[in-house]
Amino acid sequence: MSLPRRQTHPYHDAAVTALALDRPRAAFERAPVVEGLFFATVFTVTFAKLQWEVAGTMSFSDVVTFLFVIAFAVYRLERFDGRFARASVVTLLFFIAFLLVYLIGWFNLETAESLAQWAKGMIKFVLHFLFLVAGVALIARRGLRFYWFTLGAFVAGLAANGAYGLAQLAVAETTGANLDEAWLQPITGGASRINIFGAIEGSFVYRVNALTGDPNHLGIEVAAGILLLLPIYLRLEKGHRLRVPLALLLIFLSVVDLATLSRSGLLGLFCGFLVLAIPYRRLLLKPQFLVPLGVLVAGLAVIVARRADFFAQVLSSRLSTEGRGADTHFIVYSFIPDVLSQNPLFGLGLNTFSVYYEFQTGKTNFGPHSFYVASFVEYGLVGTLLFAAFIVYLFRRAGLTRRMGRQLAEAGDPLAARIRPLGWGLIAAIVSTMVSNIFYLTMSFYYFYVLALLAIAAPSALATHLARR
Repeated sequence: MSLPRRQTHPYHDAAVTALALDRPRAAFERAPVVEGLFFATVFTVTFAKLQWEVAGTMSFSDVVTFLFVIAFAVYRLERFDGRFARASVVTLLFFIAFLLVYLIGWFNLETAESLAQWAKGMIKFVLHFLFLVAGVALIARRGLRFYWFTLGAFVAGLAANGAYGLAQLAVAETTGANLDEAWLQPITGGASRINIFGAIEGSFVYRVNALTGDPNHLGIEVAAGILLLLPIYLRLEKGHRLRVPLALLLIFLSVVDLATLSRSGLLGLFCGFLVLAIPYRRLLLKPQFLVPLGVLVAGLAVIVARRADFFAQVLSSRLSTEGRGADTHFIVYSFIPDVLSQNPLFGLGLNTFSVYYEFQTGKTNFGPHSFYVASFVEYGLVGTLLFAAFIVYLFRRAGLTRRMGRQLAEAGDPLAARIRPLGWGLIAAIVSTMVSNIFYLTMSFYYFYVLALLAIAAPSALATHLARR
């Protein structure tokens, strides 16, 4: 199906018209329960500490996701509605391909412990990818306004997470108390606290982890949020009602990111910023960017000046590439040749790196510290190439969003000022996450599926919007 041609909209050329294939033909209909569960899932995907030990580890977002997938399936079945957007079908095909790779990897499992870890990983994978398939279908059906609400829910979740993290830091710095013990443990029953990096002259060095399980996780996730918002903010018109709130939010998220002391997060943020510096180099020299940046730098200068020696030592420690922590990130790469020599095609099995590492070193409950190490070790060459294809698909969808924005701009449509920056933000956020995962592991986490959702669904949502107006 192609978009109807209108004389007032000359940008409906072949490139944009082709996107109409992403638009399902079913009538628009509200589904409050399905939509509410969807937004609740998107909002809480970074709240890893909200979990319980019930038949394994069960997080709050897992529960909400399961309810969403069930509600979505029931809603469609009740209406005998089996029509899906093309993007959702492609995502489903990726799901089936990954599922086959992981099922074949099952034959390489050698211990009961490996089987238990594989089963845990498989449950998470199925749940998260079904959310992705259903989420793309839902956004494609609802349109662009619903897409913006989805992006807003994700960013709001990051902001809420960051707010808790800074409160966590303030309590630890002023009283030495554990905010998690007072607020989270009565809910989850589990033990958690702010990360303590070390001590300098009797003062603890805290790293904010908020509601995530690790400060590096929070740093990488927040960096993606910053990069998604920055180009949209830079293109807001003077006097726009969101201009000041977004500036304040970007400053706030930057403070949270710095408070994690995450090298992986900041490296990813820097690389993503370099991506944005190409199309927005002129806007980065204007007051709209320089004023918030100045406020951030001035605030940090005041804080650092009060404890200059303390922060100098912290910075020196985090910049150092020597020591056990830094060595671990490089050592894990040495496992790749050994594993590929044993099981080159499909690896050792999904989520089994910790079992292999324990066998090699005697250390328990140890992760791969790199998504790419995990990919080669657990999925083998076939699984790694498949994931590479999935990443290419995400970039193609984000690039398609950017190109649609350019065509809208050529036609003089004001919507271009939102769509093209969105495309660039998605590209930068994906680049940031990929770079951060060289030395850390978050691309198997739930937030990445939301990032993938935003990249895949954007062209579909825009196509639906163009068809309706």
